[in-house]
Amino acid sequence: MLSRTAANLFWMARNLERSETTARLLDLGFRNALLPNAGGGFRNEWSAILQSKGNLQNFTEKYGDLVQRNVESFLFFDRDNPSSVASCLHAARENARIVRTALTSQVWDAINTSYQQLQAMARRERSSLEVPELTDWTVRTAALIRGAIEATQLRNDGYRFMNLGYAVERADNTARFLDVKYYVLLPSIAYVGSGLDNYQWTTLLRALSAHRSYNWAYRGGELSAANIAHFLILNPQFPRSIVSCSLEMNEHLDHLARIYHRSTPAQECARELLGELAEAHIDDVFDEGLHEFLSRMITQNARLAACIQDQYLTGEAR
Repeated sequence: MLSRTAANLFWMARNLERSETTARLLDLGFRNALLPNAGGGFRNEWSAILQSKGNLQNFTEKYGDLVQRNVESFLFFDRDNPSSVASCLHAARENARIVRTALTSQVWDAINTSYQQLQAMARRERSSLEVPELTDWTVRTAALIRGAIEATQLRNDGYRFMNLGYAVERADNTARFLDVKYYVLLPSIAYVGSGLDNYQWTTLLRALSAHRSYNWAYRGGELSAANIAHFLILNPQFPRSIVSCSLEMNEHLDHLARIYHRSTPAQECARELLGELAEAHIDDVFDEGLHEFLSRMITQNARLAACIQDQYLTGEAR
């Protein structure tokens, strides 16, 4: 497969996953904003969401004050924001269009139809669109496209590059979701274990479509920072956990090594990340500091993505 074809498939999947994550973060901020102000006038839900996406400064420069309706527009429709749902779906469609012949008609139709639906929504009166409608549409769209890929694509190298894109992006996004709750969303350490704390954990799990799975995995569903951090980082049963994403990255990279009859530094980098996660205990994570651990995971995941880019997607692999 040509490196530029592989790159478009990889980034198509990353952009699709990123659009879904932005919608889920928007849903998280919306649900938390509904909670009565228990923080003595201090509310930073939208600031925390924008911080997690790394575009708080861009938002402030364009919109000024943190008004909820502006944040909704910025995260969903604003093409000047490269992480908005609209920008990510537009980029994913362009990636797909360039490699149209590498996709089944069902996958292309799912992506193209979703893009046309988004264009129609953008023409509607903004006041007629509520956040739950926008986020539900995005999550359903992402599931439809992913389902078309799983049901119709050959298990060849193109399929592996698509799923690598999904796994790399999802690992980064899960780390950011957890970090935004634990590190920047709660007003102060005094609120740990409070009703506000438990509500935010619940909305986090619901935003990740993980609330029922969490209750199954941890009998009784007791909400605790340790259990939820373990679930989202180290539990291989949950498909969005960082360790699950790492397992998936290793699987697809190993398949590529067999397809191309050689291994690369990308496989070594992926095994290194998985090895650390496989040996980790949640007590070790908290001893290091959850924010520090998540920041390190984000950095290591980005290094793996750069290694994949260098070895497979730029034509420079040796």
